[in-house]
Amino acid sequence: METTKNTQRIKRIYIIPAAIVAVLIGLQLFNQPIASKPVTGHMDEAPAEVLAILQRSCYNCHSNEQKLSWFDQLAPASWAVKKDVDRAREVMNFSEWDKLSTGERTGKMYAILNMMQAGKMPLREYLLLHPGAKVTEKDIEVVKKYTLSRSGNEAPHNTPPATAGAAPKTFPVSPNGVKYTDAFKQWTVISMSTLFDHSIRVIYGNDIAVKAVREENFFPWPDGAVVVKAVWKQEEQPDGEIRPGEFVNAQFMEKNAEKYKDTEGWGFAKFSGQKLAPTGKDALFAQQSCIGCHRQLSASTGYLFDVPMKVNPASLTEKILSK
Repeated sequence: METTKNTQRIKRIYIIPAAIVAVLIGLQLFNQPIASKPVTGHMDEAPAEVLAILQRSCYNCHSNEQKLSWFDQLAPASWAVKKDVDRAREVMNFSEWDKLSTGERTGKMYAILNMMQAGKMPLREYLLLHPGAKVTEKDIEVVKKYTLSRSGNEAPHNTPPATAGAAPKTFPVSPNGVKYTDAFKQWTVISMSTLFDHSIRVIYGNDIAVKAVREENFFPWPDGAVVVKAVWKQEEQPDGEIRPGEFVNAQFMEKNAEKYKDTEGWGFAKFSGQKLAPTGKDALFAQQSCIGCHRQLSASTGYLFDVPMKVNPASLTEKILSK
């Protein structure tokens, strides 16, 4: 009797692993390989150290040149990998870099830098099995230096907090026609944010933008809406209080669906330092270097990074589904 029980116990010990193996083998029949696509162009303009970081930490998803581990290719894990790669290629594909304009390339680099600084890329779940893809602070500094060099950005001039952001009598105009105005200082604050560069960011909206926020009518934003993000460096007081310090820039987004139809209806501009120097040497650069980053966002926010404070998620979802 005891022998029979032992025999049954031994059979169960072998049957369970065998069943698991059988299921895994069966799942492989439904495995779908990642679509093979040609490499049409590389980032030939990037320094070797920048390219090495991107290849190590980004290329396995954001390119047509995957080097997958064996466990990435086994179902059901391979299903998640394929989904991530397909989505990643849509957002940014380093193997099709030649298809992007100069402005779009700069915008993509800013998007990469922002995601790295925020700790959102590479994905945390990806790093669990691919620790070698982790980006270090040194890596981020290398990418940051290259990204800033692409747009010719310079460190802003030091200005006293009391006069930071003071505009000259003649207001500048961005190459794409967006005009600076200091009227935004009297507009309503619709949101605030900080970034890993230790900045304080206050987002203002004109009357049209504020009305759109109150009525949750920003899918899409109405023509005439203007949103301005004013950026200062953080300044810590002796008592530990954090206040705005050196003025960095004012970033304008002006909605005109017809005039800016190639960039989701938004005209972008950035005015930096006390002199409010416009970013970009031509209209194409001013537009594409911004929308390349903002297109990473959902259309449900109107391509804004900072969703207004007054947002009812439930009603917003209804508006989106009704479109």
